[in-house]
Amino acid sequence: MSGHAGSLHPKALRYVAAVAQLGSVQAAAREVSISASAVDRQILLLEEDLGVPLFERLPRGMRLTAAGELLLALSQRWKADLNRTLSDIRQLQGVSHGELRLAAMDSHVNGFLPEFVVAVGREHPGIQLEVDIASPDDAVNLLAKGGVDVAVAFNVKPQRELNIIWSAALPLGCAVAANHALAREERVDLKDVAAWPLAVQSRALAIRQYLERRHGWLLEQARPPLVTNSLQLVKSLVRSGGHVALTSELDMGPEILDGAVRFIPLRDKSAQPQSVSVATSAGRSPPRMARIMAELLARHVQDYMARVREAGTASPRKGARSQRP
Repeated sequence: MSGHAGSLHPKALRYVAAVAQLGSVQAAAREVSISASAVDRQILLLEEDLGVPLFERLPRGMRLTAAGELLLALSQRWKADLNRTLSDIRQLQGVSHGELRLAAMDSHVNGFLPEFVVAVGREHPGIQLEVDIASPDDAVNLLAKGGVDVAVAFNVKPQRELNIIWSAALPLGCAVAANHALAREERVDLKDVAAWPLAVQSRALAIRQYLERRHGWLLEQARPPLVTNSLQLVKSLVRSGGHVALTSELDMGPEILDGAVRFIPLRDKSAQPQSVSVATSAGRSPPRMARIMAELLARHVQDYMARVREAGTASPRKGARSQRP
């Protein structure tokens, strides 16, 4: 935010935020380039107007009270709304500058996301990207509440607060190491999967909830499954050949592309597909740039999925040593 734009952010709120972050009036005064007495006076006036203390005055600094926490949250929302408004104004002027906040999933970090970031820098150099990695539920909540401008997330359900720009089905399949005994199969049944040690993600994720709801027997019959909230651990165990995983092509994209993992579709018709969606907020008119970025992101996800699926149809590496239980 430029110096001119800073004048639109109430100075009392800026001072509260600075003292909260740095812990003292003196440090905050240096940060905002104004005298400590002026900062202290603004905070005292604010406390007098509100009738409550905003800080606890401690021997080693200042700490926010509950009222101060509420005011800090207001300051952060004000700044975020101000940045969005300034970005919208620049776009009305035909200037492709501003901030774009994106929520994405952990599995996207070493997938299509780096390519997208590079493309934004190349095609829209005036756009500053802020990327938050979140769970699917948190990404939707951030979008609905205006915390981000665009989200790419799994299993997004249609709702009034969201504009779904693009969506695609992600069939459930079995991910195995390229030298695994199942790797030469064209399709597998869930009973085939149950014969192997299974790496599953925690209950916070929709795929685990789905497996428990529709295929609970699998989690009981499979060799004692490893349960983790780390997708990276799941991927590492699959690559090593010691475990298999039920997941999507998008989760295993990098490993499929480098030939270390094969994704085998499930033969079971009862296996419900997941989905991936790119969405913007419907709560307010999204900035023109948010729509442009959402469409660019959707193209990147589509292209990436096409490459992964093409690599996934390639024959398993010849001469690979099969692993058997």
